[in-house]
Amino acid sequence: MKIHKEGYTTILIIMAFIGFVNYLSFNFISLLIIQVILLLISLVFFYLILHFFRNPIRNVQLNDQHIIAPSDGKLVVKEEVFESEFLNEDCIQLSIFMSPLNVHKQWYPVNGEIVYSKNHDGKYLVAWHPKSSTENERSTIVIETKNKKKLLYRQIAGAVARRICNYAIVGETVNQNMEAGFIKFGSRIDVFIPKNSKIKVKLNDTIIGGKTVLAEF
Repeated sequence: MKIHKEGYTTILIIMAFIGFVNYLSFNFISLLIIQVILLLISLVFFYLILHFFRNPIRNVQLNDQHIIAPSDGKLVVKEEVFESEFLNEDCIQLSIFMSPLNVHKQWYPVNGEIVYSKNHDGKYLVAWHPKSSTENERSTIVIETKNKKKLLYRQIAGAVARRICNYAIVGETVNQNMEAGFIKFGSRIDVFIPKNSKIKVKLNDTIIGGKTVLAEF
């Protein structure tokens, strides 16, 4: 299992903590059953951390007409909204909720040029809260395609997630096979697409980042 670079420091800290706990257990607890239970709990916990930071390699099929899912998860919002931070127009909002069991890295949903990238401090409401899109810690990124269509997506921190890694740099040309970022420990991605796009997903669908086609231009 390949591990994402954003997990290296966290994994090292947890390894040290687990080692310390089990050192104390085997040296200061006399009951073997308790020592074994603590060891098993430590191993399961460590495996879950490794699983969270897994970094699957997916060969994304580039397609200028497709808007692909930027992350794994479940589609929890599909509605028409007015996007006021950058686009200033009515859009279709598609929101993907990522549980701690999902892959948490992101891919760029379209091919094009980064024209806007901004990080916002904020609250840590649960990721499915309606106001999390505008009040939580978040990063907003806008990509302009070669056909001059603009797509905005937003990385949103949840109640557990406290760190957003946004790799988008204004002026950079990106494609759907490139890594766009990473959010730690449960979060959400909002994608705002043009109203006239053909939506290819429905509420509660299981979404696969870099694979699921959310819509077509």
